[in-house]
Amino acid sequence: MLRGIIYGLAAGALWGMVFIAPRLLEGWSPVLLSVARYLAYGLFAVAMIVPLRASLAKRVVRADWLALVWLSLAGNNVYYLLLAGAIQMVGVAPTSLIIGMMPVLITLVGSREHGAMTLRSLAGPLVLILAGILAINVDVFSHGTALKDGSLALRVAGMACAFGALFSWTIYAIGNARYLTRRPVFNSHEWSLLTGVVTGALALLSVPLLGLAQLSGAFHPAVGEQGIALFLAVTAAVAIGASIMGNGLWNAASRRLPMTLGGQMIIFEVLFATAYGFLYEGRWPRDLEWLALCLLVAGVSWSAHSHHRRGGIAPV
Repeated sequence: MLRGIIYGLAAGALWGMVFIAPRLLEGWSPVLLSVARYLAYGLFAVAMIVPLRASLAKRVVRADWLALVWLSLAGNNVYYLLLAGAIQMVGVAPTSLIIGMMPVLITLVGSREHGAMTLRSLAGPLVLILAGILAINVDVFSHGTALKDGSLALRVAGMACAFGALFSWTIYAIGNARYLTRRPVFNSHEWSLLTGVVTGALALLSVPLLGLAQLSGAFHPAVGEQGIALFLAVTAAVAIGASIMGNGLWNAASRRLPMTLGGQMIIFEVLFATAYGFLYEGRWPRDLEWLALCLLVAGVSWSAHSHHRRGGIAPV
């Protein structure tokens, strides 16, 4: 369980980069960011999977490919498209706030699994996590948001994208954990690479959908050579760090933790994304932000302690 928590923390640290990438590349459209990231993910995954192809060919069946398609769409292609759009429209803080609700949703589902801890036994940790999310919410709307303009339509569209990303990744997290349990023939690294191959293929299929109009609107007028170099560097870093390494660590965590605890590990993504946002903005957290961070960490720590005291919990 301790190893699973460490893997979940490390995955969150890498996934937190995903929240900053759209801010670094604000001159590029969310569609292009999503396609470019996952094309890079796919290329790296194909290169790394070549030495394993003979072994994997004997184990991968048709049902695995079908599962990889919908898991890749929910957890990668669709999720990142919605996330990038939300970040560019309403900023990092409101988006991470909404994504921070994910542990609660996954815990609610996980509590119905056989052998899982009940919601009553997890009520205390969940209350702390919800209180932390509420504190962030109060702070965000007390100090304004990083909107490109103040239009109501932009705010509504951005919030809709954030909630869409929340539900998309929740579906992925639950489905992926269950599938890995049913198919233990793949280790975490192999499953991450297979996910990358399928995600890259889906990104490649979506390239024609960009269209000339989308491509012409994907570049900021002042991008220039330096902007293109930054785009390539950030895309490669996110593909390798967040997609290949982060997904592999998350798969390892999913195998070792019950869903009621594993779902709460996602809070580390929110914490690291928030920390990276403070670094990007060059400031320290405000009082409510400090309070929120402390409540979120306390809630996850309490939950981990409760699971440890119970012991003997089989992953779902």
